[in-house]
Amino acid sequence: MTEAQYDINKILSVLPHRYPFLLVDRLTDLVPGEKAAGLKNVTINEPFFQGHFPGEPVMPGVLIVESLAQVGAVAILSMPENEDKLALFTGINNFRFKQMVKPGDQLELVVSLTGMRRNLGKGEAEAMVNGKIVASGELWFALVERGQA
Repeated sequence: MTEAQYDINKILSVLPHRYPFLLVDRLTDLVPGEKAAGLKNVTINEPFFQGHFPGEPVMPGVLIVESLAQVGAVAILSMPENEDKLALFTGINNFRFKQMVKPGDQLELVVSLTGMRRNLGKGEAEAMVNGKIVASGELWFALVERGQA
């Protein structure tokens, strides 16, 4: 079953992230334990643009990856059996950045979970702007009980 929209309040109820490190604004699609799609509105007000780069603002690639990881975390943490857990980002494979992300862009973030064994999992991730892929690759994560991170 697909849950069409997750507003910011619902995201805040699932993820532990808060400003300035919450990097997803809304989910547009969710199949718990399978996939999630969301949006990140990139504005000049983001704190990282003060130093990356003055006069040429570009969203750091590592934060694009973190945005994707947060969307993937909602997909796994929205499952009832994972309600009291944290999804920790443990690695990336074959990640490619194809285009810069700048203020005014809207990142479309899609993560499909491709494997889970015990408390370890992985997913395929794509970030797009205007339907064009700007970054893609594989994300790895571990599930842990809250308080054990």
